[in-house]
Amino acid sequence: MSIGFLMLFALLPWKVRDPIAGKLGKFIGRRAKKVRRRAQVNLTLCFPEQSPAERESMIDDMFAVATQVIFAMGELTFKNRAHLQERTQVFGLEHLEKLVEEERPLIMLVPHAWAIDFPAIYWASLGLPVAALMKPQHRQPVYDWLISKQRLQYGGVCYTREEGLKPYIKAVKQGYMGYYLPDEDFGPEQSQFTDFFATKKATFAGLGKIVRMTGAEILPMMPVYNSITGKFEIHILPAIDNLPTGDLQQDADTLAQSLENMVAPTPTQYMWNLRLLKTRPDNEPDPYNTLKISGL
Repeated sequence: MSIGFLMLFALLPWKVRDPIAGKLGKFIGRRAKKVRRRAQVNLTLCFPEQSPAERESMIDDMFAVATQVIFAMGELTFKNRAHLQERTQVFGLEHLEKLVEEERPLIMLVPHAWAIDFPAIYWASLGLPVAALMKPQHRQPVYDWLISKQRLQYGGVCYTREEGLKPYIKAVKQGYMGYYLPDEDFGPEQSQFTDFFATKKATFAGLGKIVRMTGAEILPMMPVYNSITGKFEIHILPAIDNLPTGDLQQDADTLAQSLENMVAPTPTQYMWNLRLLKTRPDNEPDPYNTLKISGL
């Protein structure tokens, strides 16, 4: 999507934009067969108790949320910080305020929700800059430029994976709030298999090492876009106080449970279209290639 379109959408009131975006998202989602299949596989494995119709409805709603958030992305660049702050509502702020008052190093545990970029930019706009790891989309340089500009405009810092963890760890020690995604799949060699809803997921337990090196507190944080109120919501959960334990499996279980706790209340906000379950235990075949979706 071009920057010009994002500028145009940023000028539209959300009450006008959201119904259009929601309908367009569902329309696109029903025709993006490969992307939709990934979501179908994920939801079939995670929520087998739901009917096929219920899962399809969830996928439709996910695509609606995705498009509403994408259409709002221009606001982060073309509107000022006062607008961003007015559009944001925080729940559980006391969990963050306590750690900030104590001047504790902090890493935010943030799932792949559609509104994933909004909390980082919001906190930076309030004088709480964020350090994040970024995976460049080399096929979309304009998108990379826009996202980087948004993340850095209020004083945040971004590092690529090629730069390694050292600059990220240094930034957290210096007082930047770290952004950490607990649901990335790094393959069987670097992961532990954990319970995730009704299935198993490969979870990277390396956050424990970062915690040991930084002394950081871990604060789960779920971004949500509420199309009824037009607010970007940030739901902050209590800090995780039992990590690391020295046991990689236990640490991975803790991270996976925290991820599930964040996703469960508003599952349509999550990126179920990703290959979340590509690494399987016991040499199971890739479900995205082999799983039969019933009821369709």
